[in-house]
Amino acid sequence: MSAQPNNPLHGITLEQILNHLVAHYGWEVMNERVRINCFYENPSIKSSLKFLRATPWARKKVEDLYLQSLGE
Repeated sequence: MSAQPNNPLHGITLEQILNHLVAHYGWEVMNERVRINCFYENPSIKSSLKFLRATPWARKKVEDLYLQSLGE
């Protein structure tokens, strides 16, 4: 695997991203910023991971929210 020094997501798992966002924002704010049902109805890391792994557009939004949270 080659190094990706310009990729802030390199080496970070989707689960780590979700755990960070839940700790930083909470499920309610995450749902306001990224409107997907797995953040609204019975939110959990497991259900969110399943949905985000199968839905590229939603994963991109979550990754963008994560990057935004690092700059706050």
